[in-house]
Amino acid sequence: MGKHRRPGRPNQPSRASPHVDPENPLAPYNQRRRPVLDIYRRHRPLHGGANHVRPTEPRVLEEWDGFGYVPVGVAGDLAAAQAWLNGFGAGA
Repeated sequence: MGKHRRPGRPNQPSRASPHVDPENPLAPYNQRRRPVLDIYRRHRPLHGGANHVRPTEPRVLEEWDGFGYVPVGVAGDLAAAQAWLNGFGAGA
């Protein structure tokens, strides 16, 4: 068998046992509210599929609200969605 490793970036802190700060009793709760892989904004194809397939189709724009991803808009194509993701488009 291979090594056991958790999915995600190798430099991401572990979520298995949250760090408990004696000064902040809500530290474990705040850590659980972080988005998956610390991605606060993302875009998904409107009709499903991979991100790179059919780059001219519309994309759903989503932001993390502390509990889950909520839709905040629609981009016309992959380039517009990536511009929004990088903070250069409308809604930034």
